[in-house]
Amino acid sequence: MFTPSFLAVSTSVWKVSALCAFLGFRFAPRISNLLEQSLYTIGRPGDYGPFTALLKGRTNTLVISRNWEQAARVAASIRHGTVSAALIMRKLAAYPRQNQVAQALHEIGQIEKTIHTLELLRDEQLRHRIEQGLNKGELVNSAGRALFIGQRGEFRDRAFQDQVHRASCLNLLIAAIAAWTTAYLGDAIAAVRAAGVDIPEEYLAHISPIAWEHVHLLGWHPFDPSVARTLDERRPLRSGIDYEDAGDDDVAAAT
Repeated sequence: MFTPSFLAVSTSVWKVSALCAFLGFRFAPRISNLLEQSLYTIGRPGDYGPFTALLKGRTNTLVISRNWEQAARVAASIRHGTVSAALIMRKLAAYPRQNQVAQALHEIGQIEKTIHTLELLRDEQLRHRIEQGLNKGELVNSAGRALFIGQRGEFRDRAFQDQVHRASCLNLLIAAIAAWTTAYLGDAIAAVRAAGVDIPEEYLAHISPIAWEHVHLLGWHPFDPSVARTLDERRPLRSGIDYEDAGDDDVAAAT
């Protein structure tokens, strides 16, 4: 089973960050107004210099210690598939003040928020990593909207299994386009380098295979394994472009 180690998101729900900590991966939301965040300490706040103005309260460690095992069981239920994460979050949000486990997760989330905010303030690479992760997610979502033409990206199936089936098919199509595009990107990069154009390796990390402008989305697409092409049976690239003098549009058309 695939287990993520880093989850970049555009919104922050700190109960989620507490569950992510239990599940063993990093919840990394983008925070736009860093200097307006409220930070929390464990124990009596001291003098932290310029960060003292951001300290708004203390974490209730008593609630955490009393409900630690129950919170861990909630996370274990999610990991083993005993109950869905969506159902757990709805239950925790229903009566947050009366639910001791929800309060404990909230307090743990405040600790995670404080650590994450401080790391964002001092680590520029972490901020870039989150932005890159969000950009990749947006590309995947845009590809899904482009492919899902008939119902404008809306799942209207009533049964959960039908929804999962449709989502899996959509993800399979996105993955197929990404795999095919990746192979052609390698050919295009090799062709440009063979023409004498220097492409540094560090530039390649910023090229995404999630693109669909070169794919015919309309029409009849039979999925017949007997006539399918493998990634080794690629068509040759269109040539005849002088890469030294060509503009970006010309290079894109040639590849």
